[in-house]
Order: sequence, then C-alpha cells, then structure tokens
Amino acid sequence: MSARFYADIALVPGTSLSLPEQTARHVQVLRLQPGGRITLFNGQGNGQPGSEGEFEATVERMGRSDVDVVIGAYTATAREAGRAIHLAAVMPANDRMDWLIEKATELGAASIQPLMSERSVLRLKGERADKKLAHWRAAAAAACEQCGRNRVPLIHEVATLADWLKTNAKADSAGTRLLLSLQPGTRPLAQAVAGSGAQAAFTFLSGPEGGLSPAEEAAALACGFAPVTLGPRVLRAETAPLACLALLTLAADTSSA
Repeated sequence: MSARFYADIALVPGTSLSLPEQTARHVQVLRLQPGGRITLFNGQGNGQPGSEGEFEATVERMGRSDVDVVIGAYTATAREAGRAIHLAAVMPANDRMDWLIEKATELGAASIQPLMSERSVLRLKGERADKKLAHWRAAAAAACEQCGRNRVPLIHEVATLADWLKTNAKADSAGTRLLLSLQPGTRPLAQAVAGSGAQAAFTFLSGPEGGLSPAEEAAALACGFAPVTLGPRVLRAETAPLACLALLTLAADTSSA
C-alpha cells in the first residue's frame, strides 16, 4: 500500500498539478523519485455528493520545495463510521486536546467542537485560538492519513459552552443528544443507546476535569441532552469521550459489517 496524503485541492484523474505546500513537504520526507507512487485524498471524493474515496498519483517532479504529480485512477472506498457521531468536548488541560483530536479522528468522529466551561483550565481566544485550531485541523488530517479515513472530521472554532448551547446545540435537532454525567443514578451509556439503529446519529457532550457545574448540566438537559454514565470509575477528561466514541462507532461498524 502506497503512502497516503491529504491534499485540500480538487483532484481529477489524468491531470498534472503541484501539491499544496504542506502536502509537498510530507511527500518530500519520503525522498521519492519521479515515477514513485502515492495515494491522495481530499475529503471530497470524486466531487459527487456523499462520495468517499482516494486517488492514485505518480510523482512527476520533485523540486526543492514543491512536488508535481499526475493524478491517476479514483477508487471509491468507504471507511467512515456506520453512524455520524459529533463530539462536543470541554478542552482538557495542557496538550491533551491534541491527543483527543487525533484519537477521536481515528475512532471516526464526524465533527469535534472544542469548548470552554466554568471549570476549564485551558482557555483560548484571539490569535492563540486561531493557531490552535489550525494545529488541530492539521492533526486531524494527519490522523486520517494514518488510519485510512478519506474524510477529515470538521473541527469547529473554540466556543464557550453557554454560547454553543444557545446556538449550535439548539439549532441541530438531528440525532440523539447525550451528556456524560458524574451524577449518581445516571443511566449507563450502553443501555441508553441499546436498540438504536446502526446509522443513528449522536451528539455527546463531555466536560472538563471535575465535570460540568450543576448549572451547566441543567442548561444541557434543557437543550435536550440525556445524562449517561460510563460506569463506576471516573475517567480522565480526555479518556471519557474516547470511550463513548469507541462504543458507538465500533458497535455500528460491527453491526453493518
């Protein structure tokens, strides 16, 4: 299997083009010579609605800072999760959000919404938030290159939980909304999703270290989120959402296989 690279440009079989700067740098690391084969994907398939696939490509020229390729055959390849799962996560401290983005992409998240809440340690705004967003989007693309996905999950701009609940969460009525909660008596996640179709969509909200405040949980419940638990153990802020993703995506993938 040839090396895979994400190229955020239109790809048309039979055409010659220069790769985007970041993609070219990654290709150059392999020190390929003209005639070398690679695989490209752009998240848009062959341009048809809902298409998913990748393109063969042959290196035509290796410059010092640029790479020209000839686009070959397109292969429709479905590797997305059986159900659309949207993760809204209050950002954990330090660089753990980087790891969360990477692993959530591997597990098949359709989109990821970074959030700030009352108990957030990591707070981002302005230029710092813009740089982090670009970094996370690049990390998601790199994770797709590694895991075989041909669609890069959408990483939304950082928002406060309060603003997100007022706008995006209320506007999006599709799918089941779940809230990871530490409150006693909360329904287990596996029980909450039992019987849902393999293609059912989910949005789940995960809090920071220490969880959401009582007022934030109440606001989420008022927006239609149902509280669920992952069991008696308290998982880290970056572990809990990945456990949810694993349960929801692997169950759907297994049932549709």
